[in-house]
Amino acid sequence: MALRAGLLGVGMMGRHHARVLREVDGIDLVAIADPGGDPHGVAGDLSILPDIDALIGEGIDLAVVAVPTRFHEDAALKLAAAGVHTLVEKPIAHSLEAGQRMVDAFADAGLVGAVGHIERFNPALQELRRRIEAGELGAVYQVATRRQGPFPARIADVGVAKDLASHDVDLTAWVVQSDYERLFAQTAFKSGREHEDMITITGRTTSGVIVNNIVNWLSPMKERVTVVTGEKGAFVADTSTGDLTFYANGTIPLEWESVSSFRGVSEGDVTRYAFAKREPLRVEHEAFRDAVLGVRNDVVTMAQGQRTLAVVEAALQSAREGAAVTL
Repeated sequence: MALRAGLLGVGMMGRHHARVLREVDGIDLVAIADPGGDPHGVAGDLSILPDIDALIGEGIDLAVVAVPTRFHEDAALKLAAAGVHTLVEKPIAHSLEAGQRMVDAFADAGLVGAVGHIERFNPALQELRRRIEAGELGAVYQVATRRQGPFPARIADVGVAKDLASHDVDLTAWVVQSDYERLFAQTAFKSGREHEDMITITGRTTSGVIVNNIVNWLSPMKERVTVVTGEKGAFVADTSTGDLTFYANGTIPLEWESVSSFRGVSEGDVTRYAFAKREPLRVEHEAFRDAVLGVRNDVVTMAQGQRTLAVVEAALQSAREGAAVTL
């Protein structure tokens, strides 16, 4: 029998959730709620319910929360109390205190609580993660991400750190399977808003990988690039196109001198991989469905979403104080 799904919020992101929820096997979208109505006309034959309470009243098994960040906590706590497995859009919440209350509520209720850090489900990063796990890069030395582009009119309640940098913090920690340990960040406020529109984060993970995240809403060119450099070369993942390329270190004749003293690398072969490129949102929903069914659990958990928010808050603190922060 299909899982009964409810969707809270059918704005810019919610409309995509509505489409994908209708396409995923084993899920039946039975209810949609949005206090603002249905601006993109995605309801179809469903009536638009006024609020989260009405959504819960429809007897749903799982819910997707795609409303502005400041409303996440209220909706999530009501869903947890009602026994509904929930996926909230990222970031998990507007504050660490709210995020922790959400983590605890779903843990205590024994429910699946997930956060929509969609970049983990991007085909380029999934392929990259698989290849790193298979040892194709050897030891990982550095992750550098660039996520920049024009300002999106849809965002009003948070700055670029929580909206965009949270993607990079999550994907970086996931790709190298290690959390940020220490960081230093700088922000800029150039567009006359109360929130930052540019941030750079540099730091190190507990495993010793050096990380660098460049994020802004001030660039006329759109860039979504992750570069992972390691022992055997460098992977470049472009998450806007789903492409993954590997730049191999050149093969050096293995004479004793070159083995005993590492002198740097030379250019080797460049490989652009061919692999299935499925829509990240669909893969994310399938992972959420599987977690609810107890098949396997590849979702970004609320605890992980909370950790990402903690790193972003530490970055904003670092920028305010002009000092490095240890997590």
